Amino acid sequence: QVQLVESGGGSVEAGGSLRLSCAASGSTRNGYSMAWFRQAPGKERAGVAKIGPFGVIAYADAVKGRFTISKDNDKNTLYLQMNSLKVEDSAMYYCAARRTYTEYDDTILPPSEYNYWGQGTQVTVSS
Repeated sequence: QVQLVESGGGSVEAGGSLRLSCAASGSTRNGYSMAWFRQAPGKERAGVAKIGPFGVIAYADAVKGRFTISKDNDKNTLYLQMNSLKVEDSAMYYCAARRTYTEYDDTILPPSEYNYWGQGTQVTVSS
């Protein structure tokens, strides 16, 4: 069982930066794909970025070139560095994990494929 706890959200002006963290209670070094999702009011939860079990990274088109996902296996922590933030990036951001040894591609799977979720951290970007 893996428990995930996000932190680092907050309010920032457009153009600013935030770094989100997701601390895992157990080791996610091997056999886990981890991802960030976001959900704005009235919208579906959508994938933002992922790191697969073999290190393959993928980003949603809307954040490519602005967001960077990384993982510190020694600290069991997933990060999302968000730069050049836009108003439309405002959402609740969730960390997610799924147990897998067969995820090789560079696509972000839908939320239903992830087994473990954090409680979310709010990001608000003002103009």
